Amino acid sequence: MSLPPLVEPAAELTIDEVRRYSRHLIIPDVGMDGQKRLKNAKVLVVGAGGLGSPALLYLAAAGVGTLGIVEFDEVDESNLQRQIIHGQSDIGRSKAQSARDSVKEANPYVNVVLHETRLDNDNVLDIFAGYDLIVDGTDNFATRYMVNDAAVLLGKPYVWGSIYRFEGQVSVFWEKHGPQYRDLYPEPPPPGMVPSCAEGGVLGVLCASIGSIMVNEAIKLITGIGEPLIGRLMVYDALEMSYTKLKIRKDPNAEPITELIDYEAFCGAISDEAAEAAVGSTISVTQLKDWLDLREKGERDFVLVDVREPNEYEINRIPGAVLIPKGEFLTGEALGKLPQDKQVVLHCKSGVRSAEALAVVKGAGLADAVHVGGGVAAWVNQIDPSQPAY
Repeated sequence: MSLPPLVEPAAELTIDEVRRYSRHLIIPDVGMDGQKRLKNAKVLVVGAGGLGSPALLYLAAAGVGTLGIVEFDEVDESNLQRQIIHGQSDIGRSKAQSARDSVKEANPYVNVVLHETRLDNDNVLDIFAGYDLIVDGTDNFATRYMVNDAAVLLGKPYVWGSIYRFEGQVSVFWEKHGPQYRDLYPEPPPPGMVPSCAEGGVLGVLCASIGSIMVNEAIKLITGIGEPLIGRLMVYDALEMSYTKLKIRKDPNAEPITELIDYEAFCGAISDEAAEAAVGSTISVTQLKDWLDLREKGERDFVLVDVREPNEYEINRIPGAVLIPKGEFLTGEALGKLPQDKQVVLHCKSGVRSAEALAVVKGAGLADAVHVGGGVAAWVNQIDPSQPAY
């Protein structure tokens, strides 16, 4: 389905801009008219992380006149494996400011607008209103649903991308012309069911593959060339080196979006069962350290269980923990490995997965089981900073 150009052309290109964009100008489909539309376009990129990094650099290189960046985080060393817009000297800096500097270095003719804030119900409509197109590179379900609903309410198109380990997905959502995100995913997955990239990992170069497709779709929308991925989902498998296109259709029975909702509650960080199990059964890493010292002296007895995956266990660990991945708790296999005569203490990276495992353990009758709030991330930060974080 071809669509008319999203943006009207700018009045002119300068001589310097003609030189810079000459390889676009000699493509008949783009030409002077298309490049002027890119110059006049205002594109908002949500997130300057794995997908936002290549998207911002290529949008800038393509000549998009105004680039907005929504980002509130700081650059961490673990980002640099995939977030190529940042460098070693940017560690600890604002991601938004680091991204702005890289964009200006790539193309000084781009106007960069920073939104150094967490996107929420109070600001999302005001921020989106100033842009023609949204590029969504977020990595959590609550923000994805909020981006979708805000775009629907404002009648704006947005390019969506998602990455995990070796697989990526891309689509274009524009309710006026086709499906929206809720037609693809009417409900979020159960809390704790889908690990984040921080928990499951992502191949760094996958970000470039998916990010470049997202920019390709943005350019097509702005200039009115080709057929955008409206009503289609592109699935990329980096290990098989395969691209698969799936059709997405509007749900004729879906409730219309009339307002923004509580997206954290809608998606849920953890299940109700896990939240209930954690009440009164959560200890801090400082308390765990005291318990481990007492266990070393023979004054306390318990089993410390790490519910992360084996590859995570190899990166860092709390001394004295045994590894039983969360999946074994969900299948019930782990219950046969737990002692019945000792208190069970569970931990993961942050406390989300261990809370889910805790609900299973308590349901099996081990009422005195607890889990460690903040997990190994808090342990490394507060107790043993000599270990690497991830």
